Amino acid sequence: MYRSGAVMAWNVFRFCTALRGLGSIMILLVLGVVGVTYYAVVLTNYGPSIAGSTGLLDVLIALSVLVVFHCLLVMLLWCYFSVVFTDPGSVPPNWRPELDEERGEADPLTASEFGASPADSGNPIIRFCRKCNQLKPPRCHHCSVCGRCVLKMDHHCVWVVNCVGALNYKYFLLFLFYTFLETTVVTLSLLPQFIAFFSDGEIPGTPGTLATTFLAFVLNLAFALSVLGFLIMHISLVSANTTTIEAYEKKTSPKWRYDLGRKRNFEQVFGMDKRYWFIPAYSEEDFRRIPALHGLEYPSKPDFDVHE
Repeated sequence: MYRSGAVMAWNVFRFCTALRGLGSIMILLVLGVVGVTYYAVVLTNYGPSIAGSTGLLDVLIALSVLVVFHCLLVMLLWCYFSVVFTDPGSVPPNWRPELDEERGEADPLTASEFGASPADSGNPIIRFCRKCNQLKPPRCHHCSVCGRCVLKMDHHCVWVVNCVGALNYKYFLLFLFYTFLETTVVTLSLLPQFIAFFSDGEIPGTPGTLATTFLAFVLNLAFALSVLGFLIMHISLVSANTTTIEAYEKKTSPKWRYDLGRKRNFEQVFGMDKRYWFIPAYSEEDFRRIPALHGLEYPSKPDFDVHE
């Protein structure tokens, strides 16, 4: 029994080490896909269409595709690097809860409730991380890849080489959103060229440009379909004000203390200022009036009974 547990722990350690080792490789892979797509759409197909076409309609179509493509690409990269370089949220040093949010009590917690050794506290509701040797705020989880506790952790994403947590979850959702739109536009814009591969007519272009166009179409179609699934899943999580980890943990529980209704649940992630909903940023006013955006405090149902 002990040996099997040790082997499992070693396998998990090697897996986490491998994920850390991916590092910039995944970022380069993402940029490589963007580069192939840009070459196929702009330099191979629609860019030359503007310069070489004599029909006004063809020029307008090509120009429209290029404008939409570049706008979505800017938003995609902005959101992507916002997720990569934004800290998902760390537990402040020597953090102590002012209120027992898990029990919904308004009285401040006393030192006797977690004492000198929080791990052996008489209050099992207060969560303690043995790996970080510190108390854990509500909805906080330890990431074995990052080696630290992350506020409102959703998951560790290898594509962004970072954890997705309280402070960058909105940016991650926008990255999925703009990735789906961009890959869909690319797939539709390259569809005529892809269909031409299976026709009997002669296809203009060199073998290199044709291969790049074919590869770009297949990659973007695959990403569009896969990202759509993730986007639908995360939309359902946001509507219930939960995370991937929490959805797994509470799958047998019909009630959730942080479900405030779809409108308020949405505002807990995207803020209340509509001007900032579709960009990876928050207004200063939202930061002041929505504590959840800081990752340490979360409003819950006032009538929720944790013992139900």
